[in-house]
Amino acid sequence: MQSRRRLEEALKTDQELERALADLDAYFELAREGENVGGELRTEIDALSKQLERLETATLLAGENDRLNAIVTLHPGAGGTESQDWAEMLLRTYRRWAERHGFKFTLLEFQGGEEAGLKSATFLVTGEYAYGLLASETGVHRLVRISPFDAAARRHTSFASVFVSPEIDDNIEIDVKPDELRVETYRSTGAGGQHVNTTDSAVRITHLPTGTVVQCQNERSQHRNREMAMKMLRSKLYELEMRKRREAAEKLEDSKGDIAFGNQIRSYVLHPYRLVKDHRTKLEMGDADRVLDGDIDPFIKSYLASRRAVAKSG
Repeated sequence: MQSRRRLEEALKTDQELERALADLDAYFELAREGENVGGELRTEIDALSKQLERLETATLLAGENDRLNAIVTLHPGAGGTESQDWAEMLLRTYRRWAERHGFKFTLLEFQGGEEAGLKSATFLVTGEYAYGLLASETGVHRLVRISPFDAAARRHTSFASVFVSPEIDDNIEIDVKPDELRVETYRSTGAGGQHVNTTDSAVRITHLPTGTVVQCQNERSQHRNREMAMKMLRSKLYELEMRKRREAAEKLEDSKGDIAFGNQIRSYVLHPYRLVKDHRTKLEMGDADRVLDGDIDPFIKSYLASRRAVAKSG
């Protein structure tokens, strides 16, 4: 059924492109006959350009799990309120990115900071190629700005980490033994309505062999939270195993420095100048506000293109 759906989507896309080209031909013919169709023609060309750009990005996604949904976890680095606020800024960036793509954004777990920001957050992005696109965001993100929490208005550097794993389906088997798990329940915190803070419905699961911890407080019942937490755990364990395999292959090919996730993948500088720079691809964008508002596609596409170039050269 999945193969059939993908083939149907490919046929639908081909038909849409054929219709778009036919419309362009018609507008050009009208223009040659002296009709004033410049506005309509520009609209059609812009729409087709955007569609072609999306298709070009899709050709860079050929991984086994690229089509899957993405589970993303954010953690602030050292620095207290500064880093916690930066982590929440990133949460908003990814929410806005999901909205730009028409993806569904579901907050699964959120722990607020003492003064501002967050201590941790996990969310699910549901949409075609969500994991393939967001996987390149895994790593440490660095922010340089004048601190809004510093009365002396000094410049601060903050860090936050992003970890992305695919929401794996039931067709992928991950062996998780019950005796390797520690399951804890607690009362939910943060926004969520009147049901929050009334019962121990939130669930935290620790996978003892790897130290992997997941937690879910989004659902109203403990049963649903546990079910979602187990799904998150299986996805994280799967991604950890895939990462081990990638790192082993990269070491073997001596190309780890070119394509592996670094400790610091991107810097967002808001003072003394405004610039966002990806340290893996060297891509820079001067409109930092636009990037923080969710326009991270140029960085994603640049990384995917560089990864494919390295794979071809290898």
